Amino acid sequence: MSNRNNPQNKQAARERLRAERERQAKKDKTKRQLMVAGSLVVVLAVAGGVAYAVTQMNKSEDGQWKTAATKTLVKPANTSGENGTEVVIGDKNAKETLTVYEDPRCPICSIFEQNSGKKLREDVKDGRYKVRYILANFIDDSPAKGTGSKNAVSALGAALNVSPEAFADYKEALYSKGNHPDETDDAYADDKKLLDIAQQVPSLKGNKDFEKNLKDHTFDRWALELGKLMGKDGVKGTPALVHNKKQLTAPGTDNPPIMADQFTATIDAEFGKKK
Repeated sequence: MSNRNNPQNKQAARERLRAERERQAKKDKTKRQLMVAGSLVVVLAVAGGVAYAVTQMNKSEDGQWKTAATKTLVKPANTSGENGTEVVIGDKNAKETLTVYEDPRCPICSIFEQNSGKKLREDVKDGRYKVRYILANFIDDSPAKGTGSKNAVSALGAALNVSPEAFADYKEALYSKGNHPDETDDAYADDKKLLDIAQQVPSLKGNKDFEKNLKDHTFDRWALELGKLMGKDGVKGTPALVHNKKQLTAPGTDNPPIMADQFTATIDAEFGKKK
């Protein structure tokens, strides 16, 4: 019998094999721990980078609008009144004026526009009344936070600078079902989003003057001035319809007339049935 195969040598070999397995297991464990730690550092770095980027973006947007408040006021064409805040659409000779308060991010305003907007535009076209639009930005300062309302109003100023028709068509597009974002989605803070929607409006599609004014934020200060009016007028929410200083409500309710049948009944009661 070979000495290599005696019981003592076999036992020693088993011990060496066990020790080698333990060393390898410790080595593998250390490697795994280092990998996990490395991954955690990467995750934290990415998360920190994202948080930093969001913080910087918010600071940048806040800075933009703080700067806008001190800019020289530029009024869009087709406005009148102090600071250009008289935005009137329709026949200037129409005897009656319906004042409509809206916020571009307001979800109820989008429902109102999608359901009653067509009837309102028909009445304006027929000279039943003209409409004064007061565009608010209170949702930017609500828990939803953001700058999309102000940014969209500034873009609407760029459209109004083209023509009242461009303004009305662009506003309709912004409130349309396919475009209007969730209230908590500050999509209209993005100039590209506003430019993309403008391509759906024939008079704005490829319009270089409109695009320049939107990108240059020419009417940011004007948007801020327009946004102050809702609070001054004592209107608490949007949409709101006011005629002769009276806030109009759907029959039998304290709510604005959102749906088409409510709107028709409310307008007929206020202005008389259409002949």
